Amino acid sequence: MTGVADYNRIIIGIDPGTNVMGYALVGIADRRKPEVITMGVIHLSRLEDHYLRLRRIFDRITALVDEYHPDEMALEAPFFGKNVQSMLKLGRAQGVAMAAALERDVPIAEYEPRKVKQAITGTGAASKEQVREILRRTMHISDVTLADLPLDATDALAVAMTHLYETSGPFAQVVKHGAGSAVNRSKPSSRGGWKDFVARNPDRIKN
Repeated sequence: MTGVADYNRIIIGIDPGTNVMGYALVGIADRRKPEVITMGVIHLSRLEDHYLRLRRIFDRITALVDEYHPDEMALEAPFFGKNVQSMLKLGRAQGVAMAAALERDVPIAEYEPRKVKQAITGTGAASKEQVREILRRTMHISDVTLADLPLDATDALAVAMTHLYETSGPFAQVVKHGAGSAVNRSKPSSRGGWKDFVARNPDRIKN
């Protein structure tokens, strides 16, 4: 069984929500297909106070980052809706998840829902169920694992895989960090720190 330390790269995907927030972590090791490390949801509807929900999001995402040490975070960007208050709350939820990653120096990327569906299924008009089924087959996820998981979890997995596809090609040299900016993928990993960075990039160190 592959452990967290055996992966060269770990991506955490987040599907923002104010009632349910999905998360998924994908690990990439040498000469192996991407693997699902874990995925699930953060239930928030039991908390009536919106600010307590934000606190719950921050605490849970921070705990996931501390446990699995992801190298990057990918989030689904909120779509624009007619309900301004709902959009405001959703934006806050996404922002708190971002803050939890930034607190641990984890680079962030955002992808529009249509972009995610396109990357996973080949069409931006795919349903959540279609995205889930494609991921089930390509990632070899058992029906038992998915049985009790809301679609928010596979949506988060889809975001993580979209980020992997977008940053793993021969021309993908950077990881997107918000709108209009980027960070070099050879930055020190949150898992290895500067010691690991020096070991992996001796040519970048000047005496």
